[in-house]
Amino acid sequence: MTLAPLLAAPAVIQWHAFAALGAFALGAVQLAAPKGTIPHRLFGWIWATLMLTVVISSFFIHQIRLWGPWSPIHLLSLFTLIMLPLAVLRARRHEVERHRRAMTGLFAGALVIAGAFTLLPGRIMHAVVFGP
Repeated sequence: MTLAPLLAAPAVIQWHAFAALGAFALGAVQLAAPKGTIPHRLFGWIWATLMLTVVISSFFIHQIRLWGPWSPIHLLSLFTLIMLPLAVLRARRHEVERHRRAMTGLFAGALVIAGAFTLLPGRIMHAVVFGP
């Protein structure tokens, strides 16, 4: 494993990847930790900020172009951009079950599943994890 391919990538890809890795790690902790506590709320805001960074940076990454500069992953970015504030709003309204489902879905879809696609051969994260 080497960070060299990621550190050689454009800055927007580095921001995107490091924010996604941070969101993945913090999200795993959030899912396992007690809910409704002050640390849960604090780390939740940090996680949401990291996810917003991931989403916004994704709109400046155009490595895969299927529709002009866009790819199917950008549809997930749009979905996340809509669902993230809704999930936060659900927590603020004490709609706990809807908040839990939304956040779990964002974690699974936007980080786990989308992240798995970054490990395909030819992608930067594949080179980071498995070598060139």
